[in-house]
Amino acid sequence: MAITESEYRKANQAAQDRRASGYAVSARYDRRSGRVAVRMSTGVEIRFPTHLVEGLAKASPEDLANIEISPSGLGLHWPSLDVDLYLPGVIAGQFGSPSWMAAQLGAAGGKARTPAKAASARINGRKGGRPRTKSA
Repeated sequence: MAITESEYRKANQAAQDRRASGYAVSARYDRRSGRVAVRMSTGVEIRFPTHLVEGLAKASPEDLANIEISPSGLGLHWPSLDVDLYLPGVIAGQFGSPSWMAAQLGAAGGKARTPAKAASARINGRKGGRPRTKSA
């Protein structure tokens, strides 16, 4: 797929605009806290737990410590894990692909313990529980 000169200039300008609000100047993995710490050009430090990030949850400390910053400063890369993370997305609370994020939200919702959910489960239990699925 060929990119036109106009598209290239537009994409380059968009990246420059994103960099203007800050970019990573250093990144490290803190074993003690289990978090990645990213220092931005603005002086702000962002820290996030690795278990929240798609592809990092079960990684070894040695693999987590090997972090590269993209040339634009807007991304992090773990070469031994083949994991990339877009920092503007992290700042917005996006720690993975849309489908992975949806699965995480669904799992969290399934663990919720509210009075309404407990009451509904009791009522369903009195009726014989969850209906069995029919085999094809």
